[in-house]
Amino acid sequence: MNQTIDLHTHSYCSDGTFSPEGLVILAKNIGLSAIALTDHDTLNGLELFCEAGKTHGIETIPGIEFAAQWEEAHHPEIHIVGLGFHPNTPILQRRLAEIRQSRQERNARMVKQLTAFGLPVSLEEIEHHAGGEIVTRAHFANVLLQKHFVHSRNEAFSRYLSPGCPGYVKREFLSPRICIETIRQAGGVAVLAHPTLYGLDTAQIIRLCEELREYGLVGIECYYATYTAAQTANMEKIARQTHLLPSGGSDFHGDNKPDIRLGTGKGNLSIPYCIWERLREHTANGSCPAAP
Repeated sequence: MNQTIDLHTHSYCSDGTFSPEGLVILAKNIGLSAIALTDHDTLNGLELFCEAGKTHGIETIPGIEFAAQWEEAHHPEIHIVGLGFHPNTPILQRRLAEIRQSRQERNARMVKQLTAFGLPVSLEEIEHHAGGEIVTRAHFANVLLQKHFVHSRNEAFSRYLSPGCPGYVKREFLSPRICIETIRQAGGVAVLAHPTLYGLDTAQIIRLCEELREYGLVGIECYYATYTAAQTANMEKIARQTHLLPSGGSDFHGDNKPDIRLGTGKGNLSIPYCIWERLREHTANGSCPAAP
């Protein structure tokens, strides 16, 4: 049987629209053999996610997606996915508390700036819309759309929420080293997410991978929803050159990215189970416990 997986997905605990259980049910219905939940900077959905895996008979993998800033090139924001860790590890909980505090301060400043610009929003309504612990710019965009300040989510980003715009506040990031070391200390495997999205050329991506590998990076997303065939081939070549294992996923967000489907992305994905098998060897925890 052709077993396929998805190692990069989001629930409504960060900026997706599916519940953790809803993700598991959808994965089961479309025939995936394993799925990872990699919400941004939160573990809130993992307990429900793992329980749903037991209930519905599909392998579920604890995950997270951290944001960091690379101090070379144009200092891009990069993302590090962690897979197969122990969620209750104290070091991981401390890091997440630091990130929550930083996000809360940023969100309050964004609310203040948007309101001063003539777009009155409150932190309470942004948090209510988000539902979960993590508030992102996507939630700001949705509220601006609901209040008819913009005609689309894209307009919200292009006019108000992107760098240089009235509502934008720069994030404070953990360093790539801290992100990777935190994942490793929690028993997980660290993977560089979607490197084509950082505005780097091939030589710069290779340099980034080589630096992160020194910190303990093990994998790189060679398979991703927005990659062209040429980009996939290039990522596979970079993985071989930098001695990293391939990983991949759809980056599914439900209705917040309606053109991306779980497991298949834009129709270009079919990630074999052996990808997870190789990555799992570098974890202390692996998947969620199976049903008894």
